[in-house]
Amino acid sequence: METQLWFASCPRGLESLLFQELESLGAQAVKETVAGCSFKGPLAVAYRVSLWTRLANRVLLSIGDFDAEDKRSIQAALAGIRWEDYLGVKHSFVVSFSGQSRDIRNTQYGAQLAKDAIVDRFRELGLPRPEVARRGADLRFQLRLHRGQLAVSLDFVGDSLHQRGYRLEAGKAPLKENLAAAMLLRADWPGIAARGGALIDPMCGSGTLLLEAAMMVADIAPGLQRKHWGFEALEQHNSSQWQAILKDAQARAERGRGRELPEIRGYDANRGVVDKALANIERAGLQRQVRVVCKPLHALKKPTHRPIDHGLVICNPPYGERLGDRDSLPELYRELGAAMLREFAGWNGAVLTSDKELGMATGLRSHRKYTLYNGSIESTLLLFELNEDNRLRERSQPVEQPQAASAGA
Repeated sequence: METQLWFASCPRGLESLLFQELESLGAQAVKETVAGCSFKGPLAVAYRVSLWTRLANRVLLSIGDFDAEDKRSIQAALAGIRWEDYLGVKHSFVVSFSGQSRDIRNTQYGAQLAKDAIVDRFRELGLPRPEVARRGADLRFQLRLHRGQLAVSLDFVGDSLHQRGYRLEAGKAPLKENLAAAMLLRADWPGIAARGGALIDPMCGSGTLLLEAAMMVADIAPGLQRKHWGFEALEQHNSSQWQAILKDAQARAERGRGRELPEIRGYDANRGVVDKALANIERAGLQRQVRVVCKPLHALKKPTHRPIDHGLVICNPPYGERLGDRDSLPELYRELGAAMLREFAGWNGAVLTSDKELGMATGLRSHRKYTLYNGSIESTLLLFELNEDNRLRERSQPVEQPQAASAGA
């Protein structure tokens, strides 16, 4: 139950949400910084965070921070680390290095110093030399040199946590799963769902927003479908503790899938993308909870099979970087704004775009804006209240039927 220091990384713009999530998962002494949060806790907390975080990319175990002004001090710091506490002789490892100093001019040289220190440590202890693997390593050590300080950490999870395992098929401009989760949290989807509201994505792409929304309300841990975890090769790994946390999450997911969830529907004009969404939904085991239909934006209607008086319309429409004809996009956004106001009066709306002019083309006034990053693309999440006070601005030209377009979610 030893308390250790950890760092959870995330895309820029998600830090405050991640702070709240970490505290809810039992993390202690959480501190927000750029692109992540540090926290303290025993292994059990790190297991829980790794399995349940909807926002983080990685969880790193801090090995130490050292003064490192030159090559000699770096070597001394690395030589003093008990690498055998983390790495077993039967496991392979890799080192990633970032940063520079007067003596360390490239990352390969910095990584080589760490590899040599690890191998030398095992040799001094009379232990077999662990294997250095370029691909498929069991453990990854991360070193960052910045302003005379060397931070050494271990990648606790392996592959990025945004990869949930359900999305093998995506559109041309995929929306990362943790960014989709952040959009839903900013738009208060959990609160809307708790009040019986529905969720509609009129340009759903491969269904990422729909699936993240369903997993939230069904209490399904985002990491439940992962096949490999970095910590499974860690010398400190507590298998019985991890299995207890995992089995609890599996039981919660089973109960969640058996519950009646709010209405969650997606539409897209692209038949091929809809097929990908359906495959992803099946892979996630959420066929009963999530429905997707091939339908163009101009045919969007509020579902009428049962009374739904409130909910959330949310989407990641194309915005010109990788999808869509840039000249036709303003008309698409105007049609989106018109459909949202016409069909979903009294609901909430949320649109992600990297172009402010396209956001304005909806003709809707946003009452709140958040800066988010879709990969390297700076984007803005616009939140709308779809009511009579938020009417479309008068347009000098009538709306034409937009070309078939789909988002990359």
